[in-house]
Amino acid sequence: MPIRTSRTQVTFKAPFSLPELDGLRPAGKYDVDTDEECIEGNRHTVYLRVATILHVHSLGSKRFVTIDPAGLEAALERDAETVHLGH
Repeated sequence: MPIRTSRTQVTFKAPFSLPELDGLRPAGKYDVDTDEECIEGNRHTVYLRVATILHVHSLGSKRFVTIDPAGLEAALERDAETVHLGH
């Protein structure tokens, strides 16, 4: 089944963490790839998310870390609250 990948960019204004990452990551812009599998039906074509991948840069290298999209959304919400509260 064909896979399509879309890339978005998220911005953290404060250091953040995710369970899949080691320690805190610095504030900044991060690329996020979403892989979706095409499931063709008789009447409709549906895309099912199969992976969410965060691009992590550190010390001149780049890693690709598979993350939980719900965890990413929660981290972005915490970041927005932190910035809003002025911390």
